[in-house]
Amino acid sequence: MADEEKFDAVVVGAGPAGTAAAITMAKAGLQVALLERGAKPGSKNVMGGILYNHYLEEIVGDDWKQAPLERPIIEERRWLMTPDAAISFDYKNIRNRAHPHSYSVLRARFDAWFAEQAEKAGALVVPETVVDRLIVKNSRVIGVGTGRGDDVYADVVIVCEGIGLGTGLLERTVINGTPLRRKLRPNEVAMAVKEIMQLDPGLIEERFNCESGEGCTVECFGDSTMGMSGFMFIYTNHDTLSVGGGALLSEFNKTLRTPNDLMEHFKQHPAVKPLLRGAETVEYLAHLIPEGGYRGIPKVYGSGYLVCGDAAMLSNPVHREGSNLAMESGRLAGETVIRCKELEDFSETRLAEYRGRLDHSWIMADMKKYDKAVPLLEHNPQMLTKYPQVLDRALDEFFRVDGKSKWAKQNNILKMLRKEGLFRMGWDTFKALWAMK
Repeated sequence: MADEEKFDAVVVGAGPAGTAAAITMAKAGLQVALLERGAKPGSKNVMGGILYNHYLEEIVGDDWKQAPLERPIIEERRWLMTPDAAISFDYKNIRNRAHPHSYSVLRARFDAWFAEQAEKAGALVVPETVVDRLIVKNSRVIGVGTGRGDDVYADVVIVCEGIGLGTGLLERTVINGTPLRRKLRPNEVAMAVKEIMQLDPGLIEERFNCESGEGCTVECFGDSTMGMSGFMFIYTNHDTLSVGGGALLSEFNKTLRTPNDLMEHFKQHPAVKPLLRGAETVEYLAHLIPEGGYRGIPKVYGSGYLVCGDAAMLSNPVHREGSNLAMESGRLAGETVIRCKELEDFSETRLAEYRGRLDHSWIMADMKKYDKAVPLLEHNPQMLTKYPQVLDRALDEFFRVDGKSKWAKQNNILKMLRKEGLFRMGWDTFKALWAMK
């Protein structure tokens, strides 16, 4: 990039949010630079591994069918785990064979392809470029400084760098005495880990009861996270498994456990271990995930800048959704900048239309709906420890054939539930359902 070169927009981060914004703007003829710190897009990016094609199609049209996706998700499984059991709820949607709506994905492959679509649309994609500061002049962001020693200027900078806990651009940039984002608390961030484990496609299909080429998800709660607020997962890829999960950073700090402790505990569970037998770990990844809810969302616009995706704390851990919120927020940010370009008005007032677009979208509706979900589990740890164990004992009694009458078994179960606090369990369950309202 030449000295003093100016773009309509500079996008920081070539993940789903940044690339979606770049494609949207480049298609409209804007001059866009997409800066990525990794050797190539995807080399530094991490997520659990489920992508929803509806949002991808909104951005690239029918070209989404050429994306390097792994397996269409036909079945979703939820396991509530104790040390000795897994209580499951499975949903196999046969309609998804004809019309899948989600796929497993590996970011190293997908992000590189997605960035290629941005290049084809006319964006300048610049890898191996660390953005180390936002350039501020007269209380306005006017560009970015890079580790290359170059300053890149633009009418708008779109920040899609991820959380950047403690070292991110938003926390380090101060305008009129105020950081662009306050320091995040440990209970607003989850630490997630993930292993990519090589396994023969035929074995994957045999062990997970999938037809050829099809996939499933297994998401596990309770003992899977050692009782901490979070969940673990197994996602089936073509010839690998994505195995991982996480919990609140505050709970790692409190228990002095490490992400590796969590991963090894999960992999050794008797319900999980057979699924992973013989699989070889070929990649280990870690990532911070925003879990601050609606109240944790920072100001997503300002004089000369917009914020999307994880950097804007847009995440729905209840439905393990992040990439779709990232893509949609990037698209909406891109549309806002297009409108600003049409009017030749890049004022903060005009950029504020981005927040309006978010507020009138499903993103903010979902963020508000699940705002209390993470704090509920954080402050009621018995919902992931004691209650699953009580349910496990009740089911063990119910299904065991041991010479006792069913009346006697029913009475034993009721006595146990009363002893363990049936009213309290009912009240906590009601609160959990109310939080989802």
